[in-house]
This record gives sequence, structure tokens and C-alpha cells, in this order.
Amino acid sequence: MAVPAQTCGASRPGPARTALPWPGRSPRPGPGARRPAARPPRPLLLLLPPLLLLPLLAAPGASAYSFPQQHTMQHWARRLEQEIDGVMRIFGGVQQLREIYKDNRNLFEVQENEPQKLVEKVAGDIESLLDRKVQALKKLADAAENFQKAHRWQDNIKEEDIMYYDAKADAELDDPESEDVERGSKASNLRLDFVEDSNFKNKVNYSYTAVQIPTDIYKGSTVILNELNWTEALENVFIENRRQDPTLLWQVFGSATGVTRYYPATPWRAPKKIDLYDVRRRPWYIQGASSPKDMVIIVDVSGSVSGLTLKLMKTSVCEMLDTLSDDDYVNVASFNEKAQPVSCFTHLVQANVRNKKVFKEAVQGMVAKGTTGYKAGFEYAFDQLQNSNITRANCNKMIMMFTDGGEDRVQDVFEKYNWPNRTVRVFTFSVGQHNYDVTPLQWMACANKGYYFEIPSIGAIRINTQEYLDVLGRPMVLAGKEAKQVQWTNVYEDALGLGLVVTGTLPVFNLTQDGPGEKKNQLILGVMGIDVALNDIKRLTPNYTLGANGYVFAIDLNGYVLLHPNLKPQTTNFREPVTLDFLDAELEDENKEEIRRSMIDGNKGHKQIRTLVKSLDERYIDEVMRNYTWVPIRSTNYSLGLVLPPYSTFYLQANLSDQILQVKLPISKLKDFEFLLPSSFESEGHVFIAPREYCKDLNASDNNTEFLKNFIELMEKVTPDSKQCNNFLLHNLILDTGITQQLVERVWRDQDLNTYSLLAVFAATDGGITRIFPNKAAEDWTENPEPFNASFYRRSLDNHGYVFKPPHQDALLRPLELENDTVGILVSTAVELSLGGRTLRPAVVGVKLDLEAWAEKFKVLASNRTHQDQPQKCGPSSHCEMDCEVNNEDLLCILIDDGGFLVLSNQNHQWDQVGRFFSEVDANLMMALYNNSFYTRKESYDYQAACAPQPQGNLGAAPRGVFVPTVADFLNLAWWTSAAAWSLFQQLLYGLISHSWFQADPAEAESNPEARESSCVMKQTQYYFGSVNASYNAIIDCGNCSRLFHAQRLTNTNLLFVVAEKPLCSQCEAGRLLQKETHCPADGPEQCELVQRPRYRRGPHICFDYNATEDTSDCGRGASFPPSLGVLVSLQLLLLLGLPPRPQPQVYAYASRRL
Repeated sequence: MAVPAQTCGASRPGPARTALPWPGRSPRPGPGARRPAARPPRPLLLLLPPLLLLPLLAAPGASAYSFPQQHTMQHWARRLEQEIDGVMRIFGGVQQLREIYKDNRNLFEVQENEPQKLVEKVAGDIESLLDRKVQALKKLADAAENFQKAHRWQDNIKEEDIMYYDAKADAELDDPESEDVERGSKASNLRLDFVEDSNFKNKVNYSYTAVQIPTDIYKGSTVILNELNWTEALENVFIENRRQDPTLLWQVFGSATGVTRYYPATPWRAPKKIDLYDVRRRPWYIQGASSPKDMVIIVDVSGSVSGLTLKLMKTSVCEMLDTLSDDDYVNVASFNEKAQPVSCFTHLVQANVRNKKVFKEAVQGMVAKGTTGYKAGFEYAFDQLQNSNITRANCNKMIMMFTDGGEDRVQDVFEKYNWPNRTVRVFTFSVGQHNYDVTPLQWMACANKGYYFEIPSIGAIRINTQEYLDVLGRPMVLAGKEAKQVQWTNVYEDALGLGLVVTGTLPVFNLTQDGPGEKKNQLILGVMGIDVALNDIKRLTPNYTLGANGYVFAIDLNGYVLLHPNLKPQTTNFREPVTLDFLDAELEDENKEEIRRSMIDGNKGHKQIRTLVKSLDERYIDEVMRNYTWVPIRSTNYSLGLVLPPYSTFYLQANLSDQILQVKLPISKLKDFEFLLPSSFESEGHVFIAPREYCKDLNASDNNTEFLKNFIELMEKVTPDSKQCNNFLLHNLILDTGITQQLVERVWRDQDLNTYSLLAVFAATDGGITRIFPNKAAEDWTENPEPFNASFYRRSLDNHGYVFKPPHQDALLRPLELENDTVGILVSTAVELSLGGRTLRPAVVGVKLDLEAWAEKFKVLASNRTHQDQPQKCGPSSHCEMDCEVNNEDLLCILIDDGGFLVLSNQNHQWDQVGRFFSEVDANLMMALYNNSFYTRKESYDYQAACAPQPQGNLGAAPRGVFVPTVADFLNLAWWTSAAAWSLFQQLLYGLISHSWFQADPAEAESNPEARESSCVMKQTQYYFGSVNASYNAIIDCGNCSRLFHAQRLTNTNLLFVVAEKPLCSQCEAGRLLQKETHCPADGPEQCELVQRPRYRRGPHICFDYNATEDTSDCGRGASFPPSLGVLVSLQLLLLLGLPPRPQPQVYAYASRRL
């Protein structure tokens, strides 16, 4: 056989070096130590069977050394396996700990987790919790309808006639330029005292309600004052509800006029910017005020729509999208002579956060040109709504048309698509200041059960893009009691600081008779809501009895999680719900898709599956067995699931009754408690206790030393059977304290850790104890004191054998510090007990290896030494194989873990790179291992990440799309009172309010978290062992030279042993595999592709989109906001002179409810 090209490294024999005995150390590399060079072209990988490869391993001219043969490397691997196993058997104490548990069998009982019973009990408890809120909701809704019916409308009502607590009053008084300071407050605002309440995470007053009125609504209007007048009576109902159920949180009435009255009273959380909160745009209000919607928005982009009018339309569409929830479906198209979608979406798509973002970005690219063609726009919209081959809401159908005006009524289109049944409502919006005849637009809306609106300026957008909900609410109101059904929302962020909540909603109807003919009123008064904090629901779920890897989760009809351990949004926007799909909370597979579908359909089920799970630190993937059990939560749209690993079927429950009966004194007098005291740490090892809620009066602390101190002080006062403590947690903690102390006594105390180059030994338990020996090793212990939140603990339970965990290193951080011998590698393994045929894993034990000493030991074990003291030498006349010690200048020997992270190396200069993803150390070799299926890659997306905001690059420039008047305009007196001038004034005000058209204040950006980071999508990539388990030899062909390597899994570990020639050729270069999290500028996987494969979902089971008695005669009106000429001229002068505008102008919109 021909000899291959020169092998990298084989022709350069290095001098033999004598290794130190392995308890010793070798000198650290100096600053000039050689490091691997960087490299780009990807090599061609030639794979050869081991038998054919062996004759090629000796390169020409390398008579002294040859690449190790396969059986040699297998021998080294066995030596490594034996060394690891020997150390873990001596120091890990797995067998001894099993004996300790058996010796103390009288101190605990083995309990069983029965999944079906557990999940049904939790579902029942959640149902009972929510049912109490439902009863309070119904009482509130009935009371509101009766109060409003009894109320007598007052045309002459004045602000001074109404007394209420204005939630924003304190913030406005602090602001010298606020509304009330400018105008003088005529309302009799109450001044209240508040007390801190931990349940609300706020200061509250239980004797009053608070009122919040949107910034753009005039508080003194007749409609608002009458609303404040009749809703005041709700205060007593709120108070009575809380008396009957003290666990109630916020009780809220959101009025269709925009007024929010909530209980208990608390000051409004005013943002740094203008407060744009409007209850009618909250997710819970939108869901409660109407049935689901299929909406097509069509936008006129003909040539007459230019400048400010086009800007108004773009903003209007974005505001309209914000009135949609995840139960709705939408598409947006522009039209002139032809109609086309503005985005990549060619059909209706779910109105979720990511899809709406695509629409909003696409709308900004609309350009005005051509002539108006209403027919093209409406035909496109009707075709979209008639497409039955896609997922959609299948309830309210509507078309929203934005235009500047036109003469065509397109009656033929309506006759073809919509008449006589009129199943599609048409809403028309006349946008901008113009002189076109709006009669055709009014006719279109009135002829199709819709409504006509005018948006002459920025100030009218928010009001007029949400009032269509009043029209959609008509069939619901006319349905009466049939429509009075409580709905539970998605998870969202509470605006008053409660954190993540769900809200039960119930619509409130106007029961008054409309007119002398006693025709039934069609208006929805608003929505009543009661919040339930997610933490309150979590308290009903078992946690510590399920083990570290067991958990409870819940999803809604959209497949979004209500409960899940991975529901951890880094940032929250209170304007949008928190929507994390179950298949994004976990690693998606076909089994989980089936489980999700069954849960959405409201079925019960149980399934054992093999699946992939991501480690807590998101660096590793494990293939595991899991048991899924699920049931619906009755009377809600939620379904509850329980996930249990097979080894968590049973758990230990301490039974300290004998000790408790003997001790009438505080818990601190119990046997084994003394081993929690710091005075015992020097002899028994340092103890970390999990920061759990052992007792109600226990003060929490992030500092575990302080938490332990608080715990000990409390135990001096608490008796063992105290009702204020969780006996299960407390007794298990004391049991595990004694058991781990016996491990110290029987195993650790008499061993010399230095002999085996160990920095520490440790044990962690389900009961919450982590014991580190010796005590000084605790100073460098960085693992989470809660074992259930420690990555090493959870991975050890899921894996058989020894799990190595190198110290975490980021490629952007500086290398590890090796001073004072403090850098260690954790090796851990689960302790499996078998008691009476019941198997469980109540603890994890392990050692912490001294990195430098074990790196030296690694070289010796992977060498040709015949005995410990003397390395084998190869002279020029002899023929022998290279090894990892003598030939470390030519031969690279490494241990990599199952995630692809470097654990040990025979290269001294790589010691400070331990813990890094190996592609950052040797991209060429890592790529070869991946291509040879030693590793498999898993990519997923984190939809809950937070990213720093992108820097703005338009400082000093005028906002794009803003109309800038010319000098000729300023000189023309008529221009100052023209529509263009007024529109510019409105645009300026809106720009100040939205705070997005002008440069942000650096000081505000510094203090405001919203300015520092925002929600984004991060792409995560993890690697895990592939299908190859045997030894494997291969050649990496580098063109003019080649590189040999051998790889083999180490039995009973998560390690891969790799021996390779060190690269010398510049051609030995490859693309770099990436493991670190990367930002996805396009918000994750391509949305345009994802909507083609929508995930299964179900909408609400009720729909109210039609009622034969509906009166559609009220179908359109104009809305104008007459400008003040003085203010207008002042604004234009400020623009002309370049003076800064006032920071927080008030823009008023008079509420115009059609009562």
C-alpha cells in the first residue's frame, strides 16, 4: 500500500521527558507557551477501517516513534477508567451511603408518587382556587349591571361633584407640568394613607378603590364623570368580596369608556415616559370584551396617500394590531390598482406577538403610488376570509379599510361575497385631513354591519382603532346570560407589580332600555376581572416530593404554558401576554406534540417517553425516560400535566417521631441538629442548607451563611411539632444532616485527600443538605446550595456512572486562574437505593479533582510507563509508539465531556482552557469528531431572552417620514391654519408621547430598565454524544499532509478520550462549530416558514358573532379635535426657532360612548 502524505507531527520526534510522580506538579507554562494556531478551510475527512489504518501510522523518516496503535490506546482508556472508578469507590462512598441509609431505616418511610392521583388532586385544588374567584367575579358583574341600570344620567354633572381617589394624582402633583397643575384640579380627589402588603407587593388601602383614567381622555367630560359616579357603588362589593375571601388580589372593572376602577387602592406605577396605559388594550379586557376575530386589514397606498396621511395609516394599522389577542387571526394587505400582502404572510395568521411584530415592521415599508382600486382591496380581503384550508378563529369576520377617501362603493363586490347574510363586517377609516366625500365610506360600513370612523390626526388613532370592539360586543350583549361565561387569560405581567398573573374575566352588559320603544341596549359596559398570581397556583403543586427532575406544568388552548419550571421571562412587557409554547419550553419531539394535542383537547392521558432534556445551565443535553400524566382542569381552558422520571416514583419521608416524643424542647435539641451548627464544620465538613420555606417566620436570604444563621436562631424557639413549620421539609433536612455526617465519620475523615489529588469530597441530598469536606473547600464551592437547582445534581440523577463537570468558561472571559490550586473538576454520581423492591435516588456524592495534579496523572496513565516511577524511553535505534507523556509536543491527548467541553489535556498551555467548548481550543479536531458522529447537535430557540437595545444611528436627524415645512410655507399666512399645519402639530404631540421619534434622554436610558434591554430570541446549540460507542480511528486529510486521531468513550463516565497528532500544516483548518448562545435578529426561526406549519390549537368553545335582533343603524360618525390656534402658532414657532418642546404635553380625547 502506498504511503500517504506526510503526517502532521510524525516526523518531529521530541526529546523524552521524565514526568513527576502524580501527586506532584509540573511547572506552569510561561507567557510564551506555544498555543494552537487559528485555521479557516474545512478539510476533507477520510475514514478508514482500523485494520487498514494501522500500517499507515508510521510516517517516513520517523523510525523512532509511531502513532499509537488502537490496542495501545484502548489499554490507556482502561487505565483511566480504573483510576476514576477506584477513586470514586474509595472517596465517593456510594456503597457506604447505601449502608448508612439501611442502618437508619427506622428513621424514614418510603412513600410513593402515584401520578394519576397526584395530578387529579392538584387539578382539583386549582379548580377550587379559581372557582372562588369566579364567584366573586359573578357577584361583581351582576352588581355593576344593576348599579348602572339604576343610575340616572346627569348632563350637568361637574368635577367637584365627584369624590374619588385618582391613582395618578400623586405622580401628577410631583410633576409641575402635569394636567392638574396646568388646569387646576376641580375634582375632589381623595388623599389616602397606605400600608405595605406583601401579598400585593405594594402599598395599599383596603377602605377605598382607585381610579385610573388614560392620559388621552379628558377627566372632566360628562361621560367620564357619569362613569365615575355609578361605578363608585362597586367599592362596597369589592370590600365584601375580600371579607369573604381574604386571598383575593386585584379586583378590577375596566370600563368601555377607558376608566379603570380597582381595589384595593394603590398609587399608579407611573412610568418615566408618558403613561399610555388604557385598560381597553390590556390582554384580559380584549379577551373578555368580544369573541375571537378573523380580521383582514387593507390599506390604500394610492398616490393621493402621501406624507402625513401615509404615516397616520401606518401608525393606525400598528395600533389596530395591538387590539388583537392570541385567539384572533389577521392579515394585512396594501392596495392601489392591485392588492398584495404587506408581509410574507399570504393568509390569515395567529395574532401572536411575533407575527404582529412582522406585520408592524412590514407596514413601515409601504409606499404610496398608483390609483385607488377599492375593488382589488375588498376582493383580496374576502378571498382571505373565505379560505377554509387554514387554521383561523372561525368566529367574528371583519375587514378594516384605511383610506383617504374615494367615490367607488364597490356594491358589486359586496353583492358577490357578503350579501344577503352579511357575515363579514366592514369597518372603514377615513384618514387624514382632506376634502373628499366620505359618504361612500359611510355607506360601505352601514351596508355591512360595520362602522365608519374618521382619523384626521394622530390624537384620534388610539380611540378610533379600538372602538370597533363596541360593535363586536353587540351580539354578546344581546345573547344575555348565555354570554356571561368566565374566561381565563394567558399569562401576562401585572401593571401594578404583582408579577406574572392570569385573570378571570366576565363581560358587563348595559341592561337599560334604549329609547321610548324600550329596545334592548346593545352596548357592553366593560369587563370585570380578578387576578390570580402564578405563585399562588404554584403553591398548590407538590415540589420537593417529586424530586429534582419531576415537575408540574399547565397549558391553555393555545398550547401556551401557564405553569412550567422553564417559564422564566427575562423581560416582560405589560402590553403583551407572556406566550411560551409548551414545545418551546421543552425540547420538541413527536411524543410531546401528541401530549400537547391531547391536553388541548381536554383529554386525560399517561405516556412514558424517551426524550431529550436540557441541563439547568443550558450547556448539556441528556437523553432520559420520563412519565407524562395529564388531566383537564374543569371549568377552565387549562390542562394540567405531571412529569416524573422513573427513579422519582418513590421518595423518602423522615419519621422522627421517636426523637420528637423524647424532646419537648426546641428542635435545636434534636439528635443530629448539632451537625448543622458552624462549630461542627471543622470536623464534620461545611454544610449548605437549601433555602426552602421550612417555616413561615424564617427570614430568607441570598447569603447561605446568613440563611443558616436565621434558621438556627428560629430552631431555638420552634418545637418539633410546630404548626408554623413544614414538617416534611424540616424533618427530612434533619434526617439528611445526620446521614451525611455518618458518611464523614465512616469514609471521609480518615482518608488523605492529597494522596489522590482531591480538593474536596461532597454529598448532596433531596432533603436539602450539601456537605463539603474539608471545611476550607467550602470557600471555593460555587454550586447552588439548593440541590434541585444545581446542574451537577440533576444531571447525576439522569445519568448512570460518573458525571464530570469542568468549571464553566466563556470564550470572552479571561482564562482560568490556577493560583492556590483552587481550580477543580467535579465528578459526581447518584446513590441508588433499593428498599423492599422500590428503587429511588435520594442523594448524589462526588469528589472535586485538583486540575493540575490530575492533568499530570492523566499524562502518566496515557503513557507507556511500565511502573510508576520511570517513563519508558525510546532511542534512535528502537521502534516504539508515541505516548501522551513523553511525546506531548507531538501528540495531543484530551478528555472531553459529553457536551464537548475540555476536561483534561496533556498540553500544559491548555490547562487554563479547561471548561471551554473544545471547538474554541481545536476547531479542526472538534469538527472531525462531530462529522464522525461522536457528537450530535441540537439547536433550539430561547424566546424569553433579554438583549441590549440596538444603538440609534440617526442622532441629529429629523424623524424619517416627518413632514418638514418649507420657508414658503412659513411665509404663507394661510398655511398656519391649514390642515397640514394642524396635522404636523398632532404628529409632534404623538411623537413626544410615543417617545420614539426623538432621541432618548441618556439619563432616562440609564435609569430605565426598558431602555437598557428588551425581549429577544436567542439561538441555543448544545452537543451530546452520538451513536458511536466503540473505538474509532480516522485520518483528517489536509491536502499536503494528514492528521491522525483516535477517539474512544470511557466506560461508566460522560467522557470521550481522544488521541491525535498535533496540527502542523496550515491546511489542517476547519470551520468552527459554535456552542455559545447567539442573537437571532429575525426573532428566531423564519416566521414566514413557521406559519405554514401552525401548531395545533383550539379557540374558545363559544362564539357570539351574530344576533338577529342586532340594530345596525348606528354605523358611523366623524371625530375631530379642534386645535387651539394660539397653541398651534406657538408650536410652529418653536419648531422654526429650534427650541426644545415641552417634555410631557397632554393630549385629550373626549370619550364619546354612544349611550
